[in-house]
Amino acid sequence: MSTHQQERGHRWFAACWTWMVDHEPRSIRKVREEIVGGARGRVLEVGCGPGSNFSFYSESASAIIATDPDPHMLERARKRAAEAGRPIDVQQAPAEDLPFAELSFDTVVCTSVICNVRDPRKALSEMRRVLKPGGEYRFFEHVRYDGGVGGLWQDAIKPVWGWLGAGCRPNQDTARLIQEAGFHVQQMEKLTPSLFIDPTRPCIKGVALRG
Repeated sequence: MSTHQQERGHRWFAACWTWMVDHEPRSIRKVREEIVGGARGRVLEVGCGPGSNFSFYSESASAIIATDPDPHMLERARKRAAEAGRPIDVQQAPAEDLPFAELSFDTVVCTSVICNVRDPRKALSEMRRVLKPGGEYRFFEHVRYDGGVGGLWQDAIKPVWGWLGAGCRPNQDTARLIQEAGFHVQQMEKLTPSLFIDPTRPCIKGVALRG
């Protein structure tokens, strides 16, 4: 049995995450619409979860493949793909081991994914590998606070938060990891959607090129 097939997943987290995304603030939804809607050509969405982004793809996306390692997320994603009104190929695969040829996609989309993958450096390397030269990595991720009380709060809550959030690391410096992976950041904006200290705020959104 392959590693992909052995993935047990998180049934309760899949249900909770689906509810959370379906009831997210409008400001967060607008960011996802912007990131996903700008995808073009042959697109790979890594960590598609329950398929919450599927309705945001524009006609500029000529082909869409979506992956996730969690079978419970995939069950939900396949239902949403069937309702999307366009072909979306949903496959089981971890971000660290993408079953696609090098230089095979024009765009890679990731929203709220890198904080959860087991090996973020390997995952980012894989996403860069499958992108064509000049291809776009379009992302929206929560990151560590710059410092002070927020950063200390994220450090302190990490063990419990990771247990509740299927391995989520609230204090991860994902912006630095993206740059270290060899991407050329074309645009990046830091957002703070919440007015209170939240373990999953602030966030970054942006576009990076494979180079």
